[in-house]
Amino acid sequence: MIQTLLVANRGEIACRIIRTCRELGIRTVAVHSDADENALHARVADTAVRLPGAAPAETYLRGDLIVKAALSAGADAVHPGYGFLSENPDFARAVLDAGLTWIGPSPEAIEAMASKTRAKDLMGIVPLAEADVTEADLPVLVKAAAGGGGRGMRIVRRLEELSAALKSARAEALSAFGDGEVFLERYLEHGRHVEVQVLADTHGTIWMLGTRDCSLQRRHQKVIEEAPAPGISEVLTSDMYALAVQAVCAVAYEGAGTVEFLVADGRAHFLEMNTRLQVEHPVTEAVFGIDLVAEQIRVSEGHALEKDPPRARGHAIEARLYAEDPAHGWAPQAGTLHHLAVPDGVRLDTGYTDGDPIGVHYDPMLAKVVAHAPTRAEALRKLAGALERTELHGPLTNRDLLVRSLRHEEFRSGHTDTGFYDRHLGELTESAPDPLAPLAAALADAHGRSRFGGWRNLPAQPQVKRYELAGQEYEVRYRHTRTGFSAEGVRVVRADARLVVLEVDGVARKFTVTRHGDQVYVNSTHLTALPRFPDPTAQHAPGSLLAPMPGTVVRIAEGLTEGATVQAGQGLIWLEAMKMQHQISAPVTGTLSALHAKAGQQVEPGMLLAVVQETSS
Repeated sequence: MIQTLLVANRGEIACRIIRTCRELGIRTVAVHSDADENALHARVADTAVRLPGAAPAETYLRGDLIVKAALSAGADAVHPGYGFLSENPDFARAVLDAGLTWIGPSPEAIEAMASKTRAKDLMGIVPLAEADVTEADLPVLVKAAAGGGGRGMRIVRRLEELSAALKSARAEALSAFGDGEVFLERYLEHGRHVEVQVLADTHGTIWMLGTRDCSLQRRHQKVIEEAPAPGISEVLTSDMYALAVQAVCAVAYEGAGTVEFLVADGRAHFLEMNTRLQVEHPVTEAVFGIDLVAEQIRVSEGHALEKDPPRARGHAIEARLYAEDPAHGWAPQAGTLHHLAVPDGVRLDTGYTDGDPIGVHYDPMLAKVVAHAPTRAEALRKLAGALERTELHGPLTNRDLLVRSLRHEEFRSGHTDTGFYDRHLGELTESAPDPLAPLAAALADAHGRSRFGGWRNLPAQPQVKRYELAGQEYEVRYRHTRTGFSAEGVRVVRADARLVVLEVDGVARKFTVTRHGDQVYVNSTHLTALPRFPDPTAQHAPGSLLAPMPGTVVRIAEGLTEGATVQAGQGLIWLEAMKMQHQISAPVTGTLSALHAKAGQQVEPGMLLAVVQETSS
């Protein structure tokens, strides 16, 4: 029986594994990088071990340090979570060779399926060869052979773009997974991403735990997942089950795993088998009423599964809450998470608590929010409502996008595909700021500063405050009166430091206001308080390219020098942040009048990288 388990991971999944271990009475050991010394997973574990000597982005890929940590902390088992080393057969072997229990399938099974190219060969599927790609094959998808999460993936629609796509995908895959191998496959434009959860023991029993739809994706990374997959026929489900059983039996699989398919034209096309727990496993847990981490541990201890799996009940939907800007290339955001609280009735899996920093070294996912209900329509309504009422103070997130996606008619119909955001991102990210939010912020800030010391015969002069909201500047005017605050067109029912109630046309609305420095949060609206007298020097020349996020300059366009002519949309500089590469392009056609960025340079948001002077017409 396992007594002490080391979690070879970080963040949300480490906290989630630790929670189950506590319920089972198993002691836990966390590992952490220097950047994660005060992270939640390191705080909630019974013991924490620092992994020395590695850069933060590489720390959790150091299997030798992790095995050493397990032995020194007295652990007798290792759970890899997902990502990092979870599908690394050499790490699994090292754990077993050290006399520890590995919570997962055998190294041989991982090795057979860890490379997507080998997995396809095992399933009788032949990928495209680079030299054989023709115009008729386009579009094609460049895909990392190791790992997942959208890293190392590129869509190629023109043959002349293939070489550059292969180069950048290899670099990104090498950085994320330590393996730069990529392969090609035909890209199905309007397919659905559907997967089957499997669980197998060491006694020959295999459970098929339903389907999941993960079609809503950005940059090939899942955003919203649900179980069961809507609109999938019994025949198609049976076909996927048969292929999943084939994959399990082909490698004598043990434990929890997922077989992924692209469903198009009424057929299921095998994509890969993930030999680990998936990020979206909570929706399966909700529908089947089980704890997959607990089942993984039981299987690793040699326990047998029941002959038949539990029955599925209802529908579950999960939304991934990211610190990112969907309207501007999904750029990751960093900063302090001041406050995160979801309403009762939904599940929250997170690796953060109030006051924690959101760094630049890891994936920008803040949390997963999961709703379970008797029907899909009820689960959709429940999750959208919970996200809308979530108190979230910190960097920019995709929360509003999630709410609008869940309420979008195409998604509600259950017939969407992986191109959903390609078609609808513009309308889903259109800024519709609350016009009363700046006034509520100003009145809350003014509360407590008012001092009606004596009666005056003259009316009070209007007070003026300025805020930035969704890229626009707003000026707010209000007055102090003997009876309180007043503003044009609005009746101020109540105004204190935390709650403002404003009445317009007989309808009273409540605004909860929280301030952290110059950042003000009014319900779900995020404003920046501007100084009374702006700094006229804080301006950049037209055509300035500023770093949109903290990160590292990994590449400058080949041959790019000051004085070069560039075309609008041409990639000039590539930043790496949170294991993803982000292209910064020329905003206009013109001349590169300044180039400040250098390969390997660390940059902060707002740092000037280059200037493009537009060609006069």
